[in-house]
Amino acid sequence: MKLKHLSLSVMIMGTALGLASTQAAASGYQFGSQSVSGQGTAHANGAEANDPSTIFTNPAGLSRLDGTQVSAGATLVVPHSEYTDSGSKNVLGQPTGGDNGGTFAPKVVAAPTFYLSSKINDKFTAGIGMYVPYGAKLDYGYGWAGRYGLKSINLQSLNINPSIAFKLDDHHSFGFGVSAQYMDATLNQMADATSGLALKAAASGGISGPFGPGGANVTLTNPSQIAAVMRAGGIGGDGLAHVEGNDWGFGWNIGYMFQLDENTRFGLAYRSSIKQTLTGSSTWTFNNVQGNVTVGGVTLPAAVAAKLAHPDASASVDVTTPETASANFFHQLNSKVALMGDVTWVRNSRLQQIDIKQSTVGTVAQGDLVLHQNWKDTWRVSLGTNYQLNDAWMLRGGLAWEQSPVKDDQDRHPAIPDSDRLWLSFGANYKINKQSSIDLAYSFIDFKNANVNYTDGCTPAGVSPSGASCTGNGGTVNGTYKTYLQLVGVQYNYRF
Repeated sequence: MKLKHLSLSVMIMGTALGLASTQAAASGYQFGSQSVSGQGTAHANGAEANDPSTIFTNPAGLSRLDGTQVSAGATLVVPHSEYTDSGSKNVLGQPTGGDNGGTFAPKVVAAPTFYLSSKINDKFTAGIGMYVPYGAKLDYGYGWAGRYGLKSINLQSLNINPSIAFKLDDHHSFGFGVSAQYMDATLNQMADATSGLALKAAASGGISGPFGPGGANVTLTNPSQIAAVMRAGGIGGDGLAHVEGNDWGFGWNIGYMFQLDENTRFGLAYRSSIKQTLTGSSTWTFNNVQGNVTVGGVTLPAAVAAKLAHPDASASVDVTTPETASANFFHQLNSKVALMGDVTWVRNSRLQQIDIKQSTVGTVAQGDLVLHQNWKDTWRVSLGTNYQLNDAWMLRGGLAWEQSPVKDDQDRHPAIPDSDRLWLSFGANYKINKQSSIDLAYSFIDFKNANVNYTDGCTPAGVSPSGASCTGNGGTVNGTYKTYLQLVGVQYNYRF
């Protein structure tokens, strides 16, 4: 088979180096549990400030802690997520075929936390926190119906957050912290080689051969017809794109706490955005692409032609994590019961479109990998309570409602199949002795069923419908997600 003037371009749709997934416990791509004691109240305890994990929620709360204190813990996330395909299609409008991705979520993932505080004098208290702000891990496999949207994703992150608090008087405290944040992400995605070949062949004048009635020699210019002939001739298949990158970024956070009396206090906290440029590489593999094509009069294996069009390159993506602002209260109702609540706003609207840039290699310039998000700002509202059962045991509970930043089905991507959710949390603190205690927490997070109808705006021809140069498969992922998560946390606290 001869492909006239063929310039092969087999593309993938770019996902922002794995910024998000439904396996994140909080809205968007935030991990959602940086404190086990906080988890027990569905994170309503921002104004409680009872252990060093207040560094994350409100650094002003450090002023309430005496001596030197340490809290170290871990949260296990046990996800359950199912996908049912409703007719995913490639750029030619043809069914992609394939399965529902199987058990694409991991059985369990763990996120550690560590906090240390030390009272310097009556006015100042210092501390440091280390926790996981973002995380994602999904693997749908090579043969699922939405493989041209995503094959797998793995995001790991760490935030180091030194902080200091200043106690102005018995009513007013202020806190300030800085953050050093590390991200490391890997993305794998299938490349629709068959559609790419067909589109390029059509754009180059079509293919000639005995394709007419009775074996008549004709030229086909319709991409769908060309793709059918290619498949019949054993040409085409899927490639694989591998993108990875990492970077450090820096930000800050502030807090204010007002204590009305010994039983009632209010808190305000703000955490800045962090700008990072994740740099790494994009690697293309076409070992499964079969058959031969003729390019400029030279016959080459289709896999070789694809690799020539997509050489390995350096890659980078600019990432800005969202700001957050919180307001919360704590009230000790009596010797047994405490009530608390929190309202948090997240500026997720920063994430509108993400462009992963690939470097030019020789004369081959590859377009940006583009992911449209069109996210909106979100809110989380949580209410919680403590109950002092006896001298050793304090019980906790909490409810929370949290918005998804995804506006509609067309903006929901399989790497981020997010939706509104409800939290139900239970926890306990067991006092071992005067110096040490253990926090336990369990949360059940129920996600609203989420439909995805995401169309890649970049085609294998190397352009978007608007004419801009970009890299993509051009297909549509169409299906439904059903998801719930369970979080199990344990934290050890020690006071020197």
